[in-house]
Amino acid sequence: MGASCVPDRSSSSLRRVGSRPTRSPPCSGRRAASTSSSGGSPRPTSSRRRSSRDRSSVTGAQLVESWLAEERTPFSGWDFSHIDGRAIEDPLPWSYLDIVRSRLMGARSLLDLGTGGGEVLSRLQDAFPPRVVATEAYEPNVGVARGRLAPLGVDVVTYEADDNGAVLPFADASFDVVISRHEAYTPSEVTRVLTPGGAFVTQQVAGDYLSALRAAFGTRGQWPHVTLANFVADLRAAGMTIELSQESRGMMTFRDVGAIVYLLHAIPWEVPGFSVQRHESVLMDLQRRLERDGALRFGTGHFVIAARKP
Repeated sequence: MGASCVPDRSSSSLRRVGSRPTRSPPCSGRRAASTSSSGGSPRPTSSRRRSSRDRSSVTGAQLVESWLAEERTPFSGWDFSHIDGRAIEDPLPWSYLDIVRSRLMGARSLLDLGTGGGEVLSRLQDAFPPRVVATEAYEPNVGVARGRLAPLGVDVVTYEADDNGAVLPFADASFDVVISRHEAYTPSEVTRVLTPGGAFVTQQVAGDYLSALRAAFGTRGQWPHVTLANFVADLRAAGMTIELSQESRGMMTFRDVGAIVYLLHAIPWEVPGFSVQRHESVLMDLQRRLERDGALRFGTGHFVIAARKP
């Protein structure tokens, strides 16, 4: 999700890598997701136990109506603040923003692939080089990105990244730094548009992110190839030198089923065809698990790579 759905607002996981849309929880990808600055899984408390008893007294019809309300809640850009505190992802052991900032020192140009609504890129404003360009193809985000980034002097270009070797709409050696946060990219194209000695930083959502949640709805992940090992190998094959590669495994904790409804409605590629009406029985099963366990927890995964063009 990416988005933003992790304790570090720079590392929303809710964005995925692959064919459009590329966001996956989160986001990140896409996407795809965590949604709180607190991180970690909630510790059981007496108030939370009372909350579980209160939930059990709610009728099925009331639950469904509340889920339908979540399904109707508008979603804009890549902003998951609506479920802050309700969907909480373990914090990442790195700061994407800090890694990028360290590569921007002395840079004259920056390209952000798949900027979403520009939420993360705008947080780098203090470190912007003279020229900053962002790409975005997910139509609901383009206007949001331009509205946020144009006043900062950022040119937003509509361009769709995919896994089919699409050519970036930029000349060779155009940028000193290229970044890609939960966005698909072609390693050879990144290498091409980088200046000699230029840096590339990418944070990605692992292909098995929230796989147990998808499985509950009878859906499998579409990107098993999205792993740290594969992405490192692909960058090396494109001639890049790897400076940093790190992976993190954690959990996303949902405190109510409505947060799951909102999430899956916002990123519909995770469970294709999702709707409260169609998946009411699955949601009820999740509700029973929530009342039994006090929370719903699903595994997550991210990785980060920093590379350099010789």
